[in-house]
Amino acid sequence: MDLSELREVYETEGFDEADLAGDPYTQFQRWFGEVEAAGYWEPNAMVLSTVTADGWPSARNVLLKHVDADGFVLFTNYNSDKAREIDASGRAALTFSWTELRRQVRVTGTTERLTELESDSYWSTRPRGSQLGAWASDQSTVVPDRGALERSYAEAENRWLGRDVERPGHWGGYRVRPEMVEFWQGRPDRLHDRLCYGLVGEDWSVERRAP
Repeated sequence: MDLSELREVYETEGFDEADLAGDPYTQFQRWFGEVEAAGYWEPNAMVLSTVTADGWPSARNVLLKHVDADGFVLFTNYNSDKAREIDASGRAALTFSWTELRRQVRVTGTTERLTELESDSYWSTRPRGSQLGAWASDQSTVVPDRGALERSYAEAENRWLGRDVERPGHWGGYRVRPEMVEFWQGRPDRLHDRLCYGLVGEDWSVERRAP
């Protein structure tokens, strides 16, 4: 399959230093609002990148659930591959790809688990089916077939019948505290705009990078 002739021309407005907010969180929220307004399906989808114990890159799509001046928040099973990799290195990268607006955001930073209270707070907002799924799925383990998952889900339904589903101790959130956040805007002739926030002490500096 030869894809050498598959290309797009990025005819969009530029993105200049004068357009930037004073911090990456505010800038991210500005762009996210524009992405939502454009009608994206799951605009909070992002690629979470980690590194395995033997040095292999490891990436998958997850959902951003909160962002503020403390960082970017996601939730998962603490026994999953991604959680083990996050815990082992204490680092992660996030990539948001909003191609219809010719935009990308990259985040690299340190990680920490949320408090029990923070995880409980989000858990209470999840649909009941998703809560039961967290009990039913031993994430990242090998299962013999689809039927095994469905039986496990039925067991969870029976266990929590008629009462609230408690959060499993093996399920909760992570916060990625960025040290670098890059905003990429596609431009004609591949002369894209790349404006990068870098954390210096407690302050953010901004630099432009060659595309």
